[in-house]
Amino acid sequence: MARILLGVTGGIAAYKSLEFVRLADSAGHSLRVIQTPTSQRFVGAASFEALTGAPVLAGEFEEDPARGTFPGQPAPAHRPLHHLQLVANADLYVIAPASANTIAKLAHGGADNLLTTAALAAKCPLLVAPAMNNHMYEHAATQANLALLRERGVAVVGPDSGRLASRGEHGAGRMAEPAEILAACERLLAQQASGDQVPMRGLRVLVTAGGTREPIDAVRFVGNRSSGRMGVALAAAAQARGAEVTLVAANLAVDAPDGVTVRRVGSAAELGEACRREFPHCDVLVMAAAVADFTPATAAPGKLKKAGRDGLMIELVPAPDVLGGLAAERSAGQTLVGFAAEHGPGMLAYAREKLERKGLDLVVANDVSDPAVGFDSESNEVVVLTRTGEVHVGRAPKTEIADAILDAVMRARGGTEARVEDDAQSAPRQRLRALPTRL
Repeated sequence: MARILLGVTGGIAAYKSLEFVRLADSAGHSLRVIQTPTSQRFVGAASFEALTGAPVLAGEFEEDPARGTFPGQPAPAHRPLHHLQLVANADLYVIAPASANTIAKLAHGGADNLLTTAALAAKCPLLVAPAMNNHMYEHAATQANLALLRERGVAVVGPDSGRLASRGEHGAGRMAEPAEILAACERLLAQQASGDQVPMRGLRVLVTAGGTREPIDAVRFVGNRSSGRMGVALAAAAQARGAEVTLVAANLAVDAPDGVTVRRVGSAAELGEACRREFPHCDVLVMAAAVADFTPATAAPGKLKKAGRDGLMIELVPAPDVLGGLAAERSAGQTLVGFAAEHGPGMLAYAREKLERKGLDLVVANDVSDPAVGFDSESNEVVVLTRTGEVHVGRAPKTEIADAILDAVMRARGGTEARVEDDAQSAPRQRLRALPTRL
């Protein structure tokens, strides 16, 4: 098991760090804790010491009785500088919660307390779990600081969206749940142990999944039959390959993978807003959600009553073109993947037209007229179209289809296209048949 150094900064979310310590200890990990003085206004050192069985440090000149060691380690005969010794002994340094102030210091090399000094000296992987008010999180300075940390290889988990500490405040900024942070830690440790066997390490992947619901009134909506299984499988597969994954989830019928950052949305407009916020920070966008093409022109504030009505006319207007809008704002190095769920003949022609019209790198086309591979099915069968050709992926579980799609994404990012012979008797991920290029 690993030695995890936990840094705790000031904020109401500090109480969640106690649960993280409990879960990590139960999983067999050894822990030490560094607190900022401000964090001790929220949670005292005695609580962390009781859970870890080790002294908690808060000051650079504070003596460490354990001399920079973790529980179970022999202490050195001399008295080392603990901000150096703690991170030298750690397999992973986790800062949770990470306040906006601490994130700014980390991004710009600030080292004015024990927590940030240790971060600057750390050779082990660093993971941060932001926690703050949504306005602070969404501020351009915070977003730029997080982007800079990611570029330097720092793993970022969360934040989640939901109720915030200030009464009546709701939005992105909640610290990720302790179990989610621990799962991210263990994935990061596993990636370190596996060396080069994580082909998407360092990539930030934004996945959309599920189906949007366009409100008619406070109760009813216009929707579709998407369960989100394909998008969830893609998010899980990208995460398993070492990517940092954000999932924009629209009304999923299945659980989101543990450890990915989830942004829950309802309508096409909400999905578009979440994507526009996350898109500038991603390397790969996989737009697997079934986004409404049309939405009611107006939504009634209450419930429409049947009594006294001979009928109901609903005016539908075009919903925002989320993918087209994002494609128009793409930066160099970003890879965009769209989906084309078609019904019957003409699937490939429409998918190719969508690829060209929206300026995408790949389009995944599937025929939803077949119930065995349509909405809410455990299996799928797709054709992945690129600028240079088409690759057929034979019928297989969506988990395996997800791997084949990500293989195509990585080939596209590397500038090469695989050409694999079709073999109906081979494993599903090997059933790739190159089709003629269509111009």
